Amino acid sequence: MKMVFATLRIVAGVLGLSAVMATFADTASRSPINPFNFFGFFTLQSNILTAVVLIMSAVMIFLGRTQSPALILARGCVATYIVIVGVVYNTLLVGLPGGVELPWANTVLHVVMPLYVAIDWVFFGDRPALQWNRFWVVLVYPVVWLVVVLVRGATDGWVPYPFLDPATGYASVALYCVGIAVGIGVFGVGAWAVSRVRILKP
Repeated sequence: MKMVFATLRIVAGVLGLSAVMATFADTASRSPINPFNFFGFFTLQSNILTAVVLIMSAVMIFLGRTQSPALILARGCVATYIVIVGVVYNTLLVGLPGGVELPWANTVLHVVMPLYVAIDWVFFGDRPALQWNRFWVVLVYPVVWLVVVLVRGATDGWVPYPFLDPATGYASVALYCVGIAVGIGVFGVGAWAVSRVRILKP
């Protein structure tokens, strides 16, 4: 069963990175690309982090080594982030201009990866329960990302998502920021709670 887990994670990780690289190449082929803007999207950062963590987990399994507590913690964190990507995109951003232009890559980044990681985290029980005293770790990356985005929006005017644009009003932006923080907290609690469930044991 462990080899099944590892194989699926390798496939998902490679697919996710391929979608990111294809999106970069497609965007660069149509117009000059600013890497800071391109990789400034939470969607792309989360997919890259998720793919890397999935591949690292798979490699450890193939090598017959135990996944470290840090790796298990990273899996819980990226599961939180990528599921949020799927939920936010499919409820707030689907159909809006300025997203991923390649249809297959868009589907992989916003649907396939979130769904796979959710299934992996819920059903594949090759991890111990995450400790609640480490819950704060899941909040670090999103908070840093949000601060950088807000600073950029206020200085050079670039924002990755329209609901974070200062032009819409700081009250609106603040409301969305609170919503993002609450969402991360809620999904993080879900990921931590689910880590105590083992449906498919290795």
